[in-house]
Amino acid sequence: MKKLLIAFLCFAFFQVAAQTSLPIIPAPVKAQTKPGNFTINEKTLIVVHGNTEKKTVDFFNNYLQKYYGFSLKTAAKASKNFISFTTRTFVKAPDKPERYTMEISPVSVQISGDADQGTFYGMQTLIQLLPVEKSAALKIPAATIEDYPRFAYRGAMLDVGRHFFDVSFVKEYIDLLALHKINTFHWHLTEDQGWRIEIKKYPRLTEIGGCRNGTIIGHHPGTGNDGKKYCGYYTQDQIKDVIAYAADRFITIIPEIELPGHSSAAIAAYPQLSCFPDESTKPAKGVVWYGDTTGKQVQQSWGVYEDVYCPSEYTFKFLEDVLDEVIALFPSKYVHIGGDECPKENWKRSAFCQNLIKKKGLKDEHGLQSYFIGRIEKYLNSKGKAIIGWDEILEGGLAPNATVMSWRGEKGGIEAAQQKHNVIMTPGTYAYIDHSQKKNEDSLTIGGYLPLQTAYNYNPIPKELKPDEYHYVLGAQANLWTEYVTNPAKVEYMAFPRLSALCEAFWTPVEKKSWENFKQRVTQQFKRYDRWGITYYPGLNEPVK
Repeated sequence: MKKLLIAFLCFAFFQVAAQTSLPIIPAPVKAQTKPGNFTINEKTLIVVHGNTEKKTVDFFNNYLQKYYGFSLKTAAKASKNFISFTTRTFVKAPDKPERYTMEISPVSVQISGDADQGTFYGMQTLIQLLPVEKSAALKIPAATIEDYPRFAYRGAMLDVGRHFFDVSFVKEYIDLLALHKINTFHWHLTEDQGWRIEIKKYPRLTEIGGCRNGTIIGHHPGTGNDGKKYCGYYTQDQIKDVIAYAADRFITIIPEIELPGHSSAAIAAYPQLSCFPDESTKPAKGVVWYGDTTGKQVQQSWGVYEDVYCPSEYTFKFLEDVLDEVIALFPSKYVHIGGDECPKENWKRSAFCQNLIKKKGLKDEHGLQSYFIGRIEKYLNSKGKAIIGWDEILEGGLAPNATVMSWRGEKGGIEAAQQKHNVIMTPGTYAYIDHSQKKNEDSLTIGGYLPLQTAYNYNPIPKELKPDEYHYVLGAQANLWTEYVTNPAKVEYMAFPRLSALCEAFWTPVEKKSWENFKQRVTQQFKRYDRWGITYYPGLNEPVK
């Protein structure tokens, strides 16, 4: 019996060792190495069975060409030295459309997806098995893999309102998300400091709202102002181009149009959106302002500001017009409407708002916010869209079909799930990759502290939820706010390797995760970052928060 137990333990150990020896991030559900290797060279063929795998083949060949200097020809069949991409067909839609299997032997690599995106993710796993060093012969280990994600929603948000990033970099960032099996890009397009999306019916949104006259220097409220006009926005043609680019990588883009707060840029363009259109914009206390101080202005510093959308018929017509143009561009099921950090002071002192509260039988300004969100939701629902909002949309009562994005810890997500609403978890403690990565960060950040291991340890299912409430948690998201992120290299530095850690939290079953093993795999990933030419933080051993 003792020998049997020892034999069993040895077998179990070697099974785990085999599964975790492959340098794949996120770690797959099942993986087993086998004897031998498969070698990819210029004579290797890609076997395809139709046009359905074209996106996968193109991505793989472009990757080979970019990083190894060659690409592969396609063929309808082959008997050896081939890579096969196959998408299974089903009578009805598969339960796990992102599932794939992979069989690597000395003669072939055969990847099969339950849907096109599953085949694509199998290809991404194959990329991670390629040697990092450039070579004309790329040797990968023989293995059997079965894999699928834990969560259907795996997101990453980039704020382009505080600092603008051009189309070229946005596409590069989308490629990095695809390489980590992230399937949703949350594009934060409007802010107090800049409106970044062309709206043809309201050209002043980008002409006026797309620029600020200066930006504070240093940490808010700053030590001065750079006095430089800062502008940037995406044309609708550019937006369409980025959406198509992401779709080729099986990434859905969710636009965010902030309301009713964080709306200073829109109000600067159209002052009648404010409850007090004749009042000049108030800079934050201690901020050095540059340029004109009269009238409505785009904010030059960070934080929360009193001027918010007035819940008037003019405002609702404006927002409906804006959203009409937005939903015509974005095929996503969701539109993110913000809803966070909405100050109530202007509503409290507005006779119009106070009369509206009485007229609608609302309890207070929180009820007015709920009315505002509910009205926008009803409009978007009528257009076939659903809303996502930050957890403040719980205040005053949740809109009927809203999905809550929980950022102020997990409390909002727990409350929403218990109310039978869908939830996306993105608590600052674990998922805010704009926070410092080490105790003594050598570059300016917003603050906070999120070391790699803390991000890796995140479990998006809160312990407070009951098992029959788990399904309301659609998934989780990493957020990158850009108050102090001014250029592409800083975006990369803040994102990696924490996005590699979080993608595993979003994909891999809890029981398959191991911090010690992840450290080994991410060390190999660092070499891949170098191959990609991205900036990253190389530390692994910062103390856990």
